[in-house]
Amino acid sequence: MTSTIPGLGEPRGPRFVSPNMYPGSAGTPTAVPAPPVGPAPPVVPAVPGGSVGPDTPPDLSPGGGPSRWPRLLLVGLTLVAVSAGAGGVAGHLAARDDAPEAAEAAAPPLALGPGGDLVAAADRVLAGVVSVQTSSGGRGASGSGFLIDDRGHVVTNDHVVARGGTIQVVGQDGRRLTARLVGRDPGTDIAVLRVDPGNGLRPLPLAPTGQTRVGEPVLAVGSPLGLSGTVTAGIVSALDRPVRLGGGARQPAVQTDASINPGNSGGPLVNGRGEVVGVNTAIATLEGGGNIGIGFAVPIDRASQVAQRLIARG
Repeated sequence: MTSTIPGLGEPRGPRFVSPNMYPGSAGTPTAVPAPPVGPAPPVVPAVPGGSVGPDTPPDLSPGGGPSRWPRLLLVGLTLVAVSAGAGGVAGHLAARDDAPEAAEAAAPPLALGPGGDLVAAADRVLAGVVSVQTSSGGRGASGSGFLIDDRGHVVTNDHVVARGGTIQVVGQDGRRLTARLVGRDPGTDIAVLRVDPGNGLRPLPLAPTGQTRVGEPVLAVGSPLGLSGTVTAGIVSALDRPVRLGGGARQPAVQTDASINPGNSGGPLVNGRGEVVGVNTAIATLEGGGNIGIGFAVPIDRASQVAQRLIARG
């Protein structure tokens, strides 16, 4: 079903199936491969009495039983990569051609309490977050990214830059910089870009391995629908949630209820101390709709390992 929300477009990506609502599961979230290109086959839940299509109304009659409603909800639950296509790029502000300023050193994490200060964290990280815009063959896509070192390396999602072509990043001050693709890893949906150093972007500190906790406040920072510098708040909803990101095998992800939408792909999920805990990558949606409070990020320890390997290969 095509979404009626502007900028979201056709539902895409693998279907996400919750084990808590689907009988016969082993107790962990699973995802199945995306359907092949062409007319989508009907989804057939494990419901006695035959198949149920996406437009079939739920059976609320006594004979249907109360247990059928959760299963029917799964028909429209889809895991969607959150990059924006050409329709989402319209919100970008015009870039200025100011001369680049000297690059700033990576700022240390904020020395605050366990939850940190989200206002201070947002102020700290915005200087290191960029909009990523690609153009190839008259088609464009957009996402987000962030600087990880003082050599100009930018982490983003692979699905943001998978089409190739010209890649540019736009900082919070509106300056547009040409970026070079360093490497891609479709299996983890991580890619690394590089811009010339001395650009005024600030590398973001990374959260120590094993320190992220369920329930701690986090911020999703990026450019949803081309709205650069957008910050949304939530908490870490779960850790090590097995989902399929980028078309590879299932991998553990950080689950959050911070609002993530198309264009957030590749942006950082940061804690209250201004440290990156994950790379925002996908959301679960119902019937192709927008954010429903279930977003997923690649854990920063895994993303950092992949990024360093891609940088080493050059």
